[in-house]
Amino acid sequence: MAATNLEIWQTGTIVSIEELSPTIRYIEISQSNPAKADVGSHIDLMIDVNGVAVRRSYSVVTQSADQATVSIAVLKTRNSRGGSEAMHQLKVGDELDITQPIQNFPLRFGAQHYLLVAGGIGITALLGMARALKAARASYELVYVARTRKQAVFAAELATEHGDRFRLHIDDEDSPLSIGNLVAQQNDATELYMCGPIRLMDEVRRSWVSQEFDITNLRYETFGASGWFEPQAFTVKIQDQNLSLEVGRNATLLDALESAGVEVMADCRKGECGLCELKVKSVQGEIDHRDVFYSEAQKIEGHKIATCVSRVFSSQAAPEITLSID
Repeated sequence: MAATNLEIWQTGTIVSIEELSPTIRYIEISQSNPAKADVGSHIDLMIDVNGVAVRRSYSVVTQSADQATVSIAVLKTRNSRGGSEAMHQLKVGDELDITQPIQNFPLRFGAQHYLLVAGGIGITALLGMARALKAARASYELVYVARTRKQAVFAAELATEHGDRFRLHIDDEDSPLSIGNLVAQQNDATELYMCGPIRLMDEVRRSWVSQEFDITNLRYETFGASGWFEPQAFTVKIQDQNLSLEVGRNATLLDALESAGVEVMADCRKGECGLCELKVKSVQGEIDHRDVFYSEAQKIEGHKIATCVSRVFSSQAAPEITLSID
């Protein structure tokens, strides 16, 4: 699910900011070169993180009727790579470089039934899809999972808009979602669209495969910010260049390589396309595969790593966590 359209950069100006919760803010951004945001679109932007310009992606939640502005919702995460914290420091009037809306996650009309599954802030990628399906009078259901009710900031409006087609599951209110049961209720006529933490998406994908449903009917988007394990700092060694780099807990392996002038091909930067992969020569620790590109078997083998999102960690108190790559 890599980029399929040409990136056009422009200047974005912060028009308004609304604090939806203590950790989620809704940001409206004007476009200097306005372009339409189709359902499922996102924007990429450059944000300053400790003096370094880093690129981050956010789903377009809404767009003004004249296409002049787009709105995004940003979750300030505890294990942020730095981007979300920087986004929560922005003020009205601030300018930053943004792309025109990019469409990597299109909604395909014509299916007999649609299942939309969102975890946490991943709901932002599916809000427009749900609206479009309702307008088209399609058969659909929208499932929204959050750890706490405070995190489910769009729940009230979704319940009003979609009625019994909307289902909310709150973990700390003893209403967790059973992915296995949900997927088992579907059939080959269902198209499933999902966005959320890697744990949720991995479980959905495993359940989908176990039901032997058409894998092309499983569609997803991820922004690579979550993994199975807490991020830890580690060392990456490029032996043929005699180079050793430190990868901080708030940086990606790709960020560290690019900052050191190492050329790495990359596109989606979300763990979806596989273009940034590098061969693993050895690892002292374990790989936290945060991508959705490799199969379960490939992740277990550990011969390659998606540098844009995946990391190395140690479950022990190891004196050194090291990755050696080609």
